[in-house]
Amino acid sequence: MVTEKRDYYEVLEVERSASGEDIKRSYRQLVRKLHPDVNPGDHTAEERFKEVAEAYEVLSDDSKREMYDRFGHQAAGGGGPAGGQGFESGFGGFGDIFDILMNGGQSQSRTGPQRGHDQQTKVELTLEEAYRGVTKTIKFARIQTCDTCTGSGAAPGTKAETCTACHGSGQVRMQRNSMFGVVQQSVPCTRCGGRGRTIATPCTTCQGQGRVRRQRELEVEIPAGVESDMRMPIHGEGDAGTFGAGAGDLHVFFHVKDDPRFERHGRDLRSRLPITFVQAALGDEITVPTVSGEKAAVTIPEGTQTGTTFRLRGQGMPDVRNANVKGDLHVVVRIEVPTKLNDEEKKALRQFAALRGETAPLEQHKGFFGKLKEALAGHEE
Repeated sequence: MVTEKRDYYEVLEVERSASGEDIKRSYRQLVRKLHPDVNPGDHTAEERFKEVAEAYEVLSDDSKREMYDRFGHQAAGGGGPAGGQGFESGFGGFGDIFDILMNGGQSQSRTGPQRGHDQQTKVELTLEEAYRGVTKTIKFARIQTCDTCTGSGAAPGTKAETCTACHGSGQVRMQRNSMFGVVQQSVPCTRCGGRGRTIATPCTTCQGQGRVRRQRELEVEIPAGVESDMRMPIHGEGDAGTFGAGAGDLHVFFHVKDDPRFERHGRDLRSRLPITFVQAALGDEITVPTVSGEKAAVTIPEGTQTGTTFRLRGQGMPDVRNANVKGDLHVVVRIEVPTKLNDEEKKALRQFAALRGETAPLEQHKGFFGKLKEALAGHEE
């Protein structure tokens, strides 16, 4: 029996907008909870353990995560929850698992410079903008390196000093008891907060943090063919790292607004074409709008029926990975019946019906009330 794969974000119990640190934190907690050594003989826990490993392998890698967000499991590849490939590559070896178990499910506090967190924002586009590609100016808040102290955290004219308690390492060693016996563990230095440096005179702009929150404006070139919920990472435009470390990334999510003229299905578009009974019966040559703004010709053959679909190749949306590859426009015909006819038009239609041997025109049929009146009159006689 084949079991359908669960969403990787659901497996790791995080939101789709979760940062890399959030994903790692949840992963470590689940590993400690589900590890086979902690749950001997529990087959369900073992399968969940492998499932978590596979999900983390994809979501912890920016490029794999981007492809997964776009195309789901088909892009992620690899084995299923019960497969060995995801299990093996999801861990850095036994030492990594041992480290997770020894630290109570929490990653060791990193010292010194740390990469900044990722940020995200949303951009709205019209269907035409998504078709052509466009440059948009976006505004978002992020944490930036403090200009006053250039990220050192120390007031101008001063500098940070090496912590005398941890000698700049940011960590001190301690012993603790565990199910494996007495183990040594590194913990953040309480004097410097794990930074490895102390600041006697903090910068007044950032209060010694080396970073401040600011609004940022950025011009973003959006490729042709994007769809709603697609994500485009912009490297280095997230939060600034601490003490000179690299910045995180900005993840731009797209929302393409509905267009009353077209329905979108991936690269293909669908539109409706109203025509008259005469056009459907006799045929016609009609022009229809396309998403490019140009007109395209559609030949309506004689006897066309409602629901007939005409395919215009290459008149759909471009592929986001190759703008030269475009989908198709599917034009669906709808025959409109006139609601009001004058006497001459009615006469012509009756003649048409007679030529085709169809039933008598409706006006010769008595209505309900007319029949009822005749019935009552006959009863009185």
